[in-house]
Amino acid sequence: MQVIKKGTKVIKESYFGPVLIIIAALLWAADGVIRRYLYSLPPITIIFFEHLFGLILLLPFIYKDVLKAKFTNKEWGLLVVVALLSGLLGTLWFTTALLKVNFISLSVVFLLQKLQPIFAVTSASIFLKEKLHKDYLVWAPLALVAAFFVTFKNGFVDFNTGSDTVQAALFALGAAFAWGTSTTFSKMILKKTKADVTTFYRFLFTILMSIPVLFFFNKVHTLADPTPAQFGFFFLIAVSTGMVAMLIYYRGLARTPVHISTMLELVFPFLAIVIDNIVFGVVLSWSQWIAAFILVFSIYKIVKLRNDISIDIESTPI
Repeated sequence: MQVIKKGTKVIKESYFGPVLIIIAALLWAADGVIRRYLYSLPPITIIFFEHLFGLILLLPFIYKDVLKAKFTNKEWGLLVVVALLSGLLGTLWFTTALLKVNFISLSVVFLLQKLQPIFAVTSASIFLKEKLHKDYLVWAPLALVAAFFVTFKNGFVDFNTGSDTVQAALFALGAAFAWGTSTTFSKMILKKTKADVTTFYRFLFTILMSIPVLFFFNKVHTLADPTPAQFGFFFLIAVSTGMVAMLIYYRGLARTPVHISTMLELVFPFLAIVIDNIVFGVVLSWSQWIAAFILVFSIYKIVKLRNDISIDIESTPI
């Protein structure tokens, strides 16, 4: 365990966690480009293989830490809940929501997904007793509004997405709840457990949970469907937007309060749009550029608040 003393080093550690979270968000932003080549596979099949590849690649490096790790019943329960909410249900619900609206990017699905920080902050205040800096109440809402205009060109949301729009909205809301609250539960685990061990068990339990889902929806046969090229993309996901990104994120979350971490993740839509602009030639509107500037500045101000918040960094395994 690394004990952090007062002085210059505290400032460096204060920024290190947020920087790791932003790096993870950068990797996640590239996820959509890679997953385009897996469109022919059911979501549950993708979940199974991306976690399996991640687990296989991670195990040789951390098996000693896994063997030494000891958990209380509460911590085992938290690991299961995180795997269920974040690894399985969040992804399934969000993908189902997109299917309901034919993957329309400006739909209510992406609008409701922006509520994820609200669930994260609320759950953190309940379970972790995190207190909000007064300036946070200024910059966080501004970042949320900016993220909206970055995602939706000129603020346009397409609500005319067919008869399944209401169902899609409910699934999207469920995904936002699952991902938001799992951030808090992950933080609770990371107070006692190393990030790499937490990542290992999150992936392991997600795989175990996906197996009965494969049987329930009669998708077991799809495990034989991926082509050699698609298996290559699963490997690519594992070493970039999947396991590696999650490991980096957990190391950042271990050093960062949930209410700040969840706002830092809002750089994801901006980075995703920038990647779309570079790779696919998608042109950003003037409103998206202005919103992107406001978003980045708001996140910068939120990161600076990290130095004014007292948290028990000394109790975090490094």
